[in-house]
Amino acid sequence: MTASMIRFISARRTAVALTLVLAGAGLSGCANMGDGPLSGAFVDPSIYDYYDCKQLETTRKTLTDRAAQLQALIDKADTGFGGAVVGEVAYRNDYITARAQLKLLEENWRRNKCVASPPAPTATSAPDHSSAKQKGAHSAARSLEAVH
Repeated sequence: MTASMIRFISARRTAVALTLVLAGAGLSGCANMGDGPLSGAFVDPSIYDYYDCKQLETTRKTLTDRAAQLQALIDKADTGFGGAVVGEVAYRNDYITARAQLKLLEENWRRNKCVASPPAPTATSAPDHSSAKQKGAHSAARSLEAVH
């Protein structure tokens, strides 16, 4: 190899390494954006202005579940090879949007002085013994079949 070819290969490797470092730094910057002041740019500020407390509560639960689901997907992607990049590209924008919507919703929740409704009572009824009787009869029938 000539000296000029070696310099070309070395310069090319340096350029590729620098590009990867800059791409990683850019993605980590997006990852830290989360609940920052710029996250509000992803949401219409008047979206929840005409919601009543019941609508806010329903939407609040939906957004909380969605943000948790997206965070779980990001965490799962982080475990694989190159998963951090996949998690950032595939899920981060949706996660930031869900968190920004939730933040805006919480502001409307406080402004409207909403109170969470109590959890629905669970119906506790007497245990159904008919299924136990059926199980006993079924297993007795099986044991008779096993003998024959």
